[in-house]
Amino acid sequence: QVQLVESGGGLVQAGGSLRLSCAASGRTFSSNAMGWFRQAPGKEREFVATISWRSDYTYYADSVKGRFTISRDNAKNTGYLQMDSLKPEDTAVYYCAARATGVGSILGADFDSWGQGTRVTVSS
Repeated sequence: QVQLVESGGGLVQAGGSLRLSCAASGRTFSSNAMGWFRQAPGKEREFVATISWRSDYTYYADSVKGRFTISRDNAKNTGYLQMDSLKPEDTAVYYCAARATGVGSILGADFDSWGQGTRVTVSS
């Protein structure tokens, strides 16, 4: 497994931006696909974005498409989620995840390593 630690969450006003980071250690992160998921209070965890190991494939949930950007720096063993034009409905705990293959996925069950989460609160 890969050990993952998210950071960068916080409180922001609607329309603002945040950049989440996901620092990886352990298994070779550079060969792993990565994903971001979120869980809002009282709701199930949902897919946000995923990226392949070479960054040649990305995919976003419709709710964040055009506002969020997933990226990674394999030399730094770090993944990122740039969140712009934030809305109150983006309020959630955000989790990064890694899977042993290099292909991205929208399914949480495909990922075998998870971080502890970072909280994002967007005020109206």
